[in-house]
Amino acid sequence: MPTHKLRVIPLGGLGEIGKNMMALEYGNDIVVIDAGLMFPSEEMPGVDLLIPDISYLLVRQQKLRGIVITHGHEDHIGALPYILSRLSLPIYATKFTRELILLELKQRGVKTDAKLNLVSPGSRITLGNFTIEFFPVCHSIPDCVGLIIHTPLGIVVHSGDFKIDYTPVISEPTNFNQLASLGAKGVLLLLSDSTYAELPGYTLSERVVRDTLDRIVSEAKGRVIVTTFASLISRVQQVFDVAVKHGRRVFIIGRSMKEIVSMALKTGYLTAPPGIICRLDELKTLPHNRVIVLSTGSQGEPTSALVRMANRDPSSRVQIIPGDTVVISATPIPGNEMLVSKTTDSLFRQGANVIYDKLAQVHVHGHGSQEELKLLINLVKPKFFVPVHGEYRHLSLHASLAQSMGIPKDNIFVLENGDVLELGQDSGKVVDRTRVGVIYVSGLITGELNGVVLRDRKLLSRDGVVVVTIAIDAESGKLAERPRIITRGLVDAGEEQTLIEKGRDVVLAALENRKEGFIPRRRLSEPSFVDAKVKDSLSSFFYKRIHRRPVIIPVVVEVGKTQRKPTS
Repeated sequence: MPTHKLRVIPLGGLGEIGKNMMALEYGNDIVVIDAGLMFPSEEMPGVDLLIPDISYLLVRQQKLRGIVITHGHEDHIGALPYILSRLSLPIYATKFTRELILLELKQRGVKTDAKLNLVSPGSRITLGNFTIEFFPVCHSIPDCVGLIIHTPLGIVVHSGDFKIDYTPVISEPTNFNQLASLGAKGVLLLLSDSTYAELPGYTLSERVVRDTLDRIVSEAKGRVIVTTFASLISRVQQVFDVAVKHGRRVFIIGRSMKEIVSMALKTGYLTAPPGIICRLDELKTLPHNRVIVLSTGSQGEPTSALVRMANRDPSSRVQIIPGDTVVISATPIPGNEMLVSKTTDSLFRQGANVIYDKLAQVHVHGHGSQEELKLLINLVKPKFFVPVHGEYRHLSLHASLAQSMGIPKDNIFVLENGDVLELGQDSGKVVDRTRVGVIYVSGLITGELNGVVLRDRKLLSRDGVVVVTIAIDAESGKLAERPRIITRGLVDAGEEQTLIEKGRDVVLAALENRKEGFIPRRRLSEPSFVDAKVKDSLSSFFYKRIHRRPVIIPVVVEVGKTQRKPTS
């Protein structure tokens, strides 16, 4: 008989796209599923990326048995360089995923003692009270797996990111027989991908894109530039195949694209005949109708190869010329829509023929639509259901879908990050919440996101900064000179000098307190007093004059103090 409840603790990935991390706990054992990052929104200036809060794990390190990775996308592995600096525990991943983790650690300059254990579809590992089997699923990257987790209470199935593709370009189709046999045995809990729970029907097969690329390349009179996710190896393979068919050579630009393609060729996940991939310095030697350029930048990333082309960046090794055909073989990740639109417009302005998902079937996504989600539920027949991986609306819609498939409402749990769900064999309940702050990475600094810091950054970006230098005579305690003011990002140069002069008068009047009488000298030597006076007076002044509230930084310095000679 089981002696404990099974605990399910999402630490990231629920109510958001990215930052996926889930902990399963039984007695004295915890296994972690995935450790991903998320990219910041425009409301987080200066933040490079976000990672899960692992406070729950840090205080239970003696219980941790390992991290199991479902696949190699950054929203599932990207936090590992930061987490492994604080936790040392084994990692279990398939071959391609393991290679991507090694690349990620190398790029971040992280050395770790954590052991990267290789697993494969069909293999099985035991971590404390958990025995985990891996089964193949189709997604948009090779070597994706779902998890069959045997616990003392029953079987837990984690779908990983998946779609049902009967004709995948790379990787194995999903093993329906294995899942159906589980359903016959009885499954305690299904954790299932919810990303496209809004979409009816089925997700198209990756092979659909091949026909579109074939047509585009056959009709193009000049160069063809294809941008996609560097990790979308099946798409890269299709570009190679089309290039061979039409007698074109492939030129690869973008650091991540070069690194991942190189790794995939060495490990056999990509195949390309000799001579199909050329060095960039050979680009000018070929006629335009024999060239395909494979590039990063499908998400409009400011430093990516495609965006540098779109911006006519002189450092770009490839410049757009009229007659180029640019294929954006991806859809924007939520939050990147404006960046992608701006890049697309810039390419059109330079005379390129830009083809994207609204114009042709140049991309299919890697997540199951409603009929595939229903099929998984029907095969597994779980007692309890938790939708994972998606924004809250996706989770909620997926929960309704599960209810329509006959799972009782009381057995469906739409969780949020930090919820602690306890399951018995016949009942479940959210019994607690653990702290899940927003952890940011900004340059070399990692920490909990501070509302004050974000507020100041927003103010700086919107209203600018004003630095006021107040010089106090050390002997007399009086102002040594008129205050000095420097502004940045406040007004244009033509108005700046007039505004500064009037601002100096405002500060002078505030510190001399002309309305209330002269301020005692000792008050001017109190930095907190001067700080408050300057901020109050200038904030009011700037708002009245230009309706802006810049960040005001008073700097108080003492001048004229002579150092005493030491007495002998």
